[in-house]
Amino acid sequence: MAFNNNKHVLLTFAICCLIVTVGLTVVPEPLDVGLEGRLSVNTRELEAVSVDFGRLSRGEAWAVVQPATAEDVVRVVKAAFEAPFAVSARGHGHSINGQALIKEKKGVVIEMVKGGGSNNGDKENSIRVSEKGMYVDVWGGRLWIDVLSATLEYGLAPMSWTDYLYLSVGGTLSNAGISGQTFNHGPQISNVYELDVVTGKGELVTCSEDRNSELFHAVLGGLGQFGIITRARIALEPAPHRVRWIRVLYSNFATFCKDQEYLISMHGKPGNERFDYVEGFVIVDEGLINNWRSSFFSASNPVKITSLKADGDVLYCLEITKNYNQGNADSVDEEIQSLLKKLDFIPTSVFTTDLPYLDFLDRVHKAELKLRSKGLWDVPHPWLNLFVPKSRIADFDKGVFKGILGNKTSGPILIYPMNKNKWDQRSSVVTPEEDVFYLVAFLRSALDTETLEYLSNENRQIVRFCHDSEIKVKQYLPHYTTHQEWMDHFGDKWTQFSARKMKFDPRQILATGQQIFQFDPSNPLTLTNYI
Repeated sequence: MAFNNNKHVLLTFAICCLIVTVGLTVVPEPLDVGLEGRLSVNTRELEAVSVDFGRLSRGEAWAVVQPATAEDVVRVVKAAFEAPFAVSARGHGHSINGQALIKEKKGVVIEMVKGGGSNNGDKENSIRVSEKGMYVDVWGGRLWIDVLSATLEYGLAPMSWTDYLYLSVGGTLSNAGISGQTFNHGPQISNVYELDVVTGKGELVTCSEDRNSELFHAVLGGLGQFGIITRARIALEPAPHRVRWIRVLYSNFATFCKDQEYLISMHGKPGNERFDYVEGFVIVDEGLINNWRSSFFSASNPVKITSLKADGDVLYCLEITKNYNQGNADSVDEEIQSLLKKLDFIPTSVFTTDLPYLDFLDRVHKAELKLRSKGLWDVPHPWLNLFVPKSRIADFDKGVFKGILGNKTSGPILIYPMNKNKWDQRSSVVTPEEDVFYLVAFLRSALDTETLEYLSNENRQIVRFCHDSEIKVKQYLPHYTTHQEWMDHFGDKWTQFSARKMKFDPRQILATGQQIFQFDPSNPLTLTNYI
């Protein structure tokens, strides 16, 4: 039975809410509420959206919507605004601490990754490339791997990436989207021309630098608090053909940082005067140096920490790439050697491989497939991502890498610097108040309960060390459980952030899994406790 009248839509949703609220065991049949897409209360589909990549918490949505169009998203959010009930937009479900989940059966999950033509072969309507304009228009639920595949057909590609491409466009733009290109091009949110956003009032708004600019800047890095991204216009550049991928090792942290900071100071230089990607990672035990993240270190000639006289039994690996085309293939080796001569790594530790551009960008997915085949992917991931100011990175190294961390690291530890001037301060993202800051990402996996508790406790120790040492870190992909922690996180931006919430999502129905604002159906129009 189809209802096209908004009152009937609201009534249908309200009935579902009532059934859950009063604790009835009757599960309503899938309901047609005038959507072009699907609405389901199927137990299996509800279970699929009740967990995320972190597997550290569970959700309890009472319905799942797979929208066919942006108008479907509008219909659901309008109904939620009037009722009210919570709405969570879900991309690939790659959050760590339940940020995209609905808690306590108080609302609906919108599966963006299965909407907008993403799941029915209608690619023409969800990804449109403009060769003349050098941009691509993308449905918010599409994955970056799909965007790359579509743009490469035109010899083009986005400029800024995440290390893992099986993430949704709307998901990464709601956070920032960072990787080894960030030092030069900025995060993904710095490479967006235009957005279509469904606000918390159920209004579909097109926004950009020049049009509805406050919403535009609020949504970028806004943790889903102000609207659901249904379309993004992403800047493109000519795509290189191949990548020379290089890793070198350091035993001295100060030297490692000096070289990384030198390399990112070359942003804006012509391609032959800089590397195109700069990352690093920390190696605190023998096993990780040849793990999946370091797969091209030779198994027949394994690298030993002890043989390299590592400072405090810790090694640091610098990971850099040089992009090139067939036209300049003859000169790429000379350019690389010229750049490497300016660095002070361990001379015998140069490891190089060469591969197509697509293969380099999709490198983590290949590792994922290996882990899945061994049953090592769908496990808890107690990740911790921190932005650390440059002035305190040496203290962090001493207290954490050479202090708190033991040899039970259970996954990669990334570390690389970024330039603050590549981040638009009008966005909702907060970063340390220094010109250069580091991402330090503890990307660990827990295969059993004991390891999960060990790593979670270690994360708490790291955060506590930073607080006690007055290292003013900011969490990336932040997770807090108290109001005061969120206020401290946003700092000077809190007043603006909460005012934008009142303007664009006054009933606090969006992204309640972030736990920034307390969704209360019985008292839906008060933000006075948060401003």
